[in-house]
Amino acid sequence: MSLAHTAAEYMLSDALLPDRRGPHLKGLRLELPLDRIVKFVAVGSPLLLMSLAFAREFSSGSPISCFSPSNFSIRQAAYVDSSCWDSLLHHEQDGPGQDKMKSLWPHKALPYSLLALALLMYLPVLLWQYAAVPALSSDLLFIISELDKSYNRSIRLVQHMLKIRQKSSDPYVFWDELEKARKERYFEFPLLERYLACKQRSHSLVATYLLRNSLLLIFTSATYLYLGHFHLDVFFQEEFSCSIKTGLLGDETHVPSLITCRLPSLSIFQIVSLSSVAIYTILVPVIIYNLTRLCRWDKRLLSVYEMLPAFDLLSRKMLGCPINDLNVILLFLRANISELISFSWLSVLCVLKDTTTQKHNIDTVVDFMTLLAGLEPSKPKHLTNSACDEHP
Repeated sequence: MSLAHTAAEYMLSDALLPDRRGPHLKGLRLELPLDRIVKFVAVGSPLLLMSLAFAREFSSGSPISCFSPSNFSIRQAAYVDSSCWDSLLHHEQDGPGQDKMKSLWPHKALPYSLLALALLMYLPVLLWQYAAVPALSSDLLFIISELDKSYNRSIRLVQHMLKIRQKSSDPYVFWDELEKARKERYFEFPLLERYLACKQRSHSLVATYLLRNSLLLIFTSATYLYLGHFHLDVFFQEEFSCSIKTGLLGDETHVPSLITCRLPSLSIFQIVSLSSVAIYTILVPVIIYNLTRLCRWDKRLLSVYEMLPAFDLLSRKMLGCPINDLNVILLFLRANISELISFSWLSVLCVLKDTTTQKHNIDTVVDFMTLLAGLEPSKPKHLTNSACDEHP
C-alpha cells in the first residue's frame, strides 16, 4: 500500500510544471508567423529593389546617353546629358507645327518611389506595435500564466486528495466529501474562463488587426494604380527626343531642335516594375487569408484546455461571433504554443481520455490524474451498493 502510494506521489510530482517566474516569456511572439512574412516581404522587397536601382546607377555612371551632334565638345555633350536628364521630357510632333511633350519622370523617381513604398508598407506595422502590442502582451502573459497555474492546481488537488484518502480510515467519508466538493464546484477555478468570456465582448485588438490588414490591401491597391498609371506609360520608352533650345540657347541656329537620348537603365526599370507587381500580387491572397482566420474559432486549442476545471467555453456553447478579441488572443496563443508547457501534457491526456471514456467517467484532468494515482474518479460500485443496502 505504501509502495503504491509512493509511486503515485512520484507520478504526480513529475506531472507538475516548473514554477516559471521572472522574465520567462521574453521570447513572446507578438506577431503571427504569416503577418511577419508579409511584413518582411512588403517592406523588404522595395528596399531590395531600391538597392538594385542605385547599384545600377552607380555602376553605369550617367543614367542617360544622348547622341549629341559631332561638332559638340565634350563639355557641351555633358551639358546635353545633364540638361536632358533634368527635364526628362519627350518631344514629339503631334501635327503640323504642334509639339507634344510627355514626362518620363518615373525613371528618375524610381529609387525614391521604392523608398516611399517601403515606408508606406511599414505604417501598418507601426500601428500594430503601438496600438495593440502593449495590451496583447499583458493579455498573453496573464493567460499563459493562468493556464499553466490551473493545470498545476489540478495536479496539486489530486495530490491532496491522495493524502486524504490515505489518512482516511473510512472510505465512505472520503467519497461523500469528494462528491459534495464536486457538487459545490469546489474544484473549479473560474477566473480565467470569466476573463476569456469578457474578451468576447471586447473588440479593440480585432479592430486594430483588421485595420492593419485593410491598410496593407489599400496600400497594395495604391501601388497597382501608381505602377499602372505612371510606369506603364513609359514602360517601353527607351529612347526619347530631348530639346535643349531653352534660355540662352533658344536663338542658337547651330543647336538642333531635338536631340535623341537613350535610357540605359530601362531594363532595371522594367525588372523593378514587374517584380513589384508579382510580389504584391502574391501577398494579396496571404493578407486575405489572414483576415479570413478571424471568421472561425481555433476549437482544437480550446478542446485541449477543456480538460481544466471550469474551462468549458466549448461544452457550454459560450462562443458566439468569432470577430472579437478572444479569437485574436487564441491565434496568438497558437503562435506561442511553445510557451504553453501545459499544452503538451493536456494533449496527451486528451488522447488517453478518448481511449478510456467507455470505461470511466472522465471529464477533467483531475478525474484522469485521480485514476492514474490509483483512485477511482467516482465512488466505487461496491461502496454505492453497500450504502444502498444500509439505507433501503
